[in-house]
Amino acid sequence: MRASGILMPITSLPSKYGIGCFSKEAYDFVDNLANAYQSYWQILPIGPTSYGDSPYQSFSTFAGNPYFIDLEQLVLEGLITNEEINQFDWGDNSEYIDYEKIYLSRKPILQIAFSRAELSKNTDYQLFREANSEWLYDYALYMAIKDHFGGIMWSEWKEDIKTREPEAINYYDNLLKSEMEYYEFVQFKFYEQWEKLKSYANEKGIKIIGDIPIYVAYDSADTWANPDVFQMDEKKNLTGQAGVPPDGFSKTGQLWGNPLYNWEYLKETGFSWWKKRIMHHVKIFDVIRIDHFRGFDAYYHVPAGDKTAEHGTWKPGPSFSFFQALQEELSQIDIIAEDLGYLTESVFKLLSDTGYPGMKILQFAFDSREAETSAYLPHNYIENSVVYTGTHDNETTRGWFKDLDKEDKKFFLSYIGRKDIDEEEAAEIVIRMAMSSVSKLCIIPIQDYLNLDNQARINTPSTLGGNWMWRLKVGQLTEETFKTVKQITKIYGRKQVRK
Repeated sequence: MRASGILMPITSLPSKYGIGCFSKEAYDFVDNLANAYQSYWQILPIGPTSYGDSPYQSFSTFAGNPYFIDLEQLVLEGLITNEEINQFDWGDNSEYIDYEKIYLSRKPILQIAFSRAELSKNTDYQLFREANSEWLYDYALYMAIKDHFGGIMWSEWKEDIKTREPEAINYYDNLLKSEMEYYEFVQFKFYEQWEKLKSYANEKGIKIIGDIPIYVAYDSADTWANPDVFQMDEKKNLTGQAGVPPDGFSKTGQLWGNPLYNWEYLKETGFSWWKKRIMHHVKIFDVIRIDHFRGFDAYYHVPAGDKTAEHGTWKPGPSFSFFQALQEELSQIDIIAEDLGYLTESVFKLLSDTGYPGMKILQFAFDSREAETSAYLPHNYIENSVVYTGTHDNETTRGWFKDLDKEDKKFFLSYIGRKDIDEEEAAEIVIRMAMSSVSKLCIIPIQDYLNLDNQARINTPSTLGGNWMWRLKVGQLTEETFKTVKQITKIYGRKQVRK
């Protein structure tokens, strides 16, 4: 079935409190998607963010971001008051997220809510703790200890707790009981609100596409609690780090710094940790986009301590054996493979063997040096694919067209049969190109429907600062916006079929 959807991070929703969350604006967005014949809402990872504010560097692959908890709902529950909320500074720029102010304000207001929650009487909370005990305890203990040591990375903690000696675990468990319960309460509220929003979307015929980053952050409960899963030495220090090699976009490559997996150990344990991770996301998303899919075929190993990715080497990943082992869990959910970048024949084979749809990015299509061979040109698409104008890592389409060099722009114009176009026309032309393609699913970033320039860009890879900040202003999404979405969706046969 041909279908379409919109890519928009939860952070980009408008709200009163500095960042998008599970508030009324999220429900309004779902209503607008449904009314415009959309079938999907694609979001970014929803874990608690760490230094740099990237959703791809989270303190936990299982936990949810406390920034997304709707404070208005906590007011209705009598846990906080509007007067208390208004004591905090949430930032004064409605178009950009001030993460420092959010960081300084969100925890104190949630601690007030926690102090009034009477959790010992809350059966739902007790059931939540029990159902999520495999990850929740380690996460709450990790965050409480991290706070206790002033926020430093776990690799810099005292040796006994860094290496999880049983006596040390018991000591900090007893010392930080209340702090741990706060973090458990926050997760309870996060998932309570998320499940409500997701259920509402599903009832409206909207499926949620979530994102699993292939790697986890070094500074995370995942690595601290499961060191055998990762490439570390006996003292729990990294022996290698993730990245990608130098290319036309980066002379020194991209050094991500994430821990690499110990695939031998994972295979010996039946990929147990990954199975738990997948099953967790099966419960919270309808479709999973697996980030950096090629890393399962071969991964780029950069020696620990290197400051650039120039001297890394490719090493074999688990390939199809990984997906075979996870077949039972993966059969319960749709998968999108993020197969971008330089791909080898073995990656193409892995994609074919799994049967997952890959991604087609139109902004990658018009490289004049590959005019006859690019797999991103629409006439080369296959039905089992997902087409995007661009992703969260790309420019907006308007910004992309403005920045095209002379030869690439000439190729683009030749492809669409025009001698020239105005900058403001580009986004609609590329949207229609995506929607009219044979790809079974088409996802358009909301910025392109709004015809925004690069001021609305979400992320510029390999840069620090200024990323993950953009959000919609109140009233920016108008009835006219979704009328356009609805018309284009109907024209190209992607209208949602309702029961």
